[in-house]
Amino acid sequence: MAGGGFAAAAEGGGVTVPVAVTCLMAASCGLIFGYDIGVSGGVTQMESFLRKFFPEVSSRMKSARHDAYCKYDDQLLTAFTSSLYIAAMLSSLVASRVTRTVGRQAVMLVGGVLFLVGSAINAGAVNIAMLILGRMLLGFGVGFTTQAAPLYLAETSPARWRGAFTTAYNIFLVLGSLAATVTNYFTNRIPGWGWRVSLGLAVVPAAIVVLGALLVPDTPSSLVLRGETDGARASLQRLRGPGADAEAEFKDIVRAVEEARRNDEGAYERLRGKGYRHYLVMVVAIPSFFDLTGVIVMAVFSPVLFRTVGFSSQKAILGSVILSLVNLASSLLSSFVMDRAGRRFLFLSGGAAMIICQLAMTWILAGHLGKHDSVTMPRGYALAVLVLMCLYTLSFGVSWGPLKWVVPSEIYPVEIRSAGQALTVSIALCLSFAQTQVFFSLLCAMKYAIFLFYAGWVVVMTAFVAAFLPETKGVPLEAMRAVWARHWYWRRFVVGDAKLEAQVDCL
Repeated sequence: MAGGGFAAAAEGGGVTVPVAVTCLMAASCGLIFGYDIGVSGGVTQMESFLRKFFPEVSSRMKSARHDAYCKYDDQLLTAFTSSLYIAAMLSSLVASRVTRTVGRQAVMLVGGVLFLVGSAINAGAVNIAMLILGRMLLGFGVGFTTQAAPLYLAETSPARWRGAFTTAYNIFLVLGSLAATVTNYFTNRIPGWGWRVSLGLAVVPAAIVVLGALLVPDTPSSLVLRGETDGARASLQRLRGPGADAEAEFKDIVRAVEEARRNDEGAYERLRGKGYRHYLVMVVAIPSFFDLTGVIVMAVFSPVLFRTVGFSSQKAILGSVILSLVNLASSLLSSFVMDRAGRRFLFLSGGAAMIICQLAMTWILAGHLGKHDSVTMPRGYALAVLVLMCLYTLSFGVSWGPLKWVVPSEIYPVEIRSAGQALTVSIALCLSFAQTQVFFSLLCAMKYAIFLFYAGWVVVMTAFVAAFLPETKGVPLEAMRAVWARHWYWRRFVVGDAKLEAQVDCL
């Protein structure tokens, strides 16, 4: 019976209009995170913003004698960016328990409202304290939505197309980043208060998230978890279509939730048990490797990096717009190939290309920036850095960019799904906080070697994926344990039963 239900779930579940509309609305939560990633780096290098809040940095920018790598080395300036990530980390941990209690949809709504309020405060800021307060409210909103939205997408989408639908969150994140960089490109020309427009327009994606959260229902798994069985059956039937036979999939969902309740001694405590050792490793490894690629600082501070190698303010923001366009194209490409090529292929090929790009950037910066007291590099080499960053972004956008959201949202069983996602998001945000806070200091101290540092981590993470991450393409969430039971290393930690053996046979 269990094996038959698994096979039916794996084969069925076409893409219906309710599935597409619901998933797109939930994926729009990525807009607010993406807009913030895109807007903060551009605002950070705007001369009007620096003159008002960070005059010392503005003075260093005009000094021809200052070290090219150290122009932006100011802890208070980096706190403007990093404060969002520490707030997001704290709220994502709280969101885990709240999600189990009130559901994914309600948590996405709360996140959107918090981001809306934070955007208004930032737009009207008159001192650094208001900037930090607004940024922390933005972070609370990001923490709630990044915890709930990927789970919502994974639990709602059909197993066959789960990768493509969960990737939609990353696509909206990239769209938000692109909208922010384009906004910065035009507001940078407004003397005195252009930065206020950039920060204030964050209310637009926040309003979209709030509206979307009001219109979507909760997921079948979340409804069953809260005891609303009839509502969960109706929700699943609506998603799969009036004529679809969703009963087998529904029974698998109910069975998974009942098993979680029978062993409900606490999701975080359960993660420490031997039977969940493989999940705990992935909870830590995936977000850690994601951040240690260096992509978060490249995405946030790309305008600053372009200023460092000699671009003007306007051209630096234009370079960020180009990177955002490349990221969008690569994310769209990933959504088409992910459920065909598989997760592991994208992880490994993307990692190899990222290593090559970072090594090439290290070689160019080592030979042509900061030599003979020069604060810029020759134009041809500066353009080469832009091209390499585009290739790096393309490689990341088809691999770790979307897969960082897809894989954690699908590998955890229902009893630890909220806790696992919360820890994954929290670890990623904690590392993002640390990196954005110290990046300018590291750039000043390590200079070009900073990219060599990140390349080393990409080598480690690619080797880890090759050895320890199984392929999850097309496997229903309720049968994901069977994937681990087949793995050469993790199978020693998986407790087997008749149902699991049937699922392994089906795989």
